[in-house]
Amino acid sequence: MMSIKNVMGNHFGRIGAMVNGRVPFDAAAAQVNAEIVQNMSRLPYAGFIAGSESLGNTAALPEVWSQPDKFKAAAQKMQDAVAKLNVAAKSGNADQLKAAFGDAGATCKGCHDDFRKKP
Repeated sequence: MMSIKNVMGNHFGRIGAMVNGRVPFDAAAAQVNAEIVQNMSRLPYAGFIAGSESLGNTAALPEVWSQPDKFKAAAQKMQDAVAKLNVAAKSGNADQLKAAFGDAGATCKGCHDDFRKKP
């Protein structure tokens, strides 16, 4: 699961660098990265099944398993926001991408705040 989230974070960060002006906007690169983020967003949640909390070292809080409906809803919210990010990237419009990036980032942060141990 960590590898999937690392890939997501890496490609999400590449989009973030564009929308925050750290690198020039590149519509083609934004599209490629958004597609990867969307594809990866579907993968990690299948691993958070009952009993998996005891499968070694995890950054997940116990609430992942004690509040599975809330966790699933947060995952779905992120996946929906990432799908919108992908649509915005395909538009080639930097302003649309920036708005969608902010929304997607907020869903990531919300889930991390509620379900991930603080470093």
